[in-house]
Amino acid sequence: MNQLRDQAGRPSSFEGRPQDASRYSDAALMPPVDVIEDVNGITLYADLPDVSRENLHLQVEAATLTIDAEVDLGLPEGLQSSHTEVGLGRFHRTFTLSQEPDPERIAADLSNGVLRLSIPKAEHVKPRRIAVTAA
Repeated sequence: MNQLRDQAGRPSSFEGRPQDASRYSDAALMPPVDVIEDVNGITLYADLPDVSRENLHLQVEAATLTIDAEVDLGLPEGLQSSHTEVGLGRFHRTFTLSQEPDPERIAADLSNGVLRLSIPKAEHVKPRRIAVTAA
């Protein structure tokens, strides 16, 4: 894909991680993302289960799109985990946008744990038909 480049690295290895989540609070899960491009722009779908709108932070700065989200993965009161495979409560992913998208018109929708970002192309880069007149 020419217009959107994923800047995310792989999450750190959690083998032998401490049981205390605060010790690895800077680490983040990389949400799976589907990117669809058409003549009008790019639509990005990111899986962010249990993330609320209040805990979702989207930012476009220069040509970088950043998705940051937090989710409370705490145990219900009175329960204690004997084994935890997913202990991180943070999602993070960055993408580099080309000059074609119009960052002023990006629209976001979060529904059922799926973030949908519509990133329209700037009008000057959209294909257009040129009318031919007879002389």
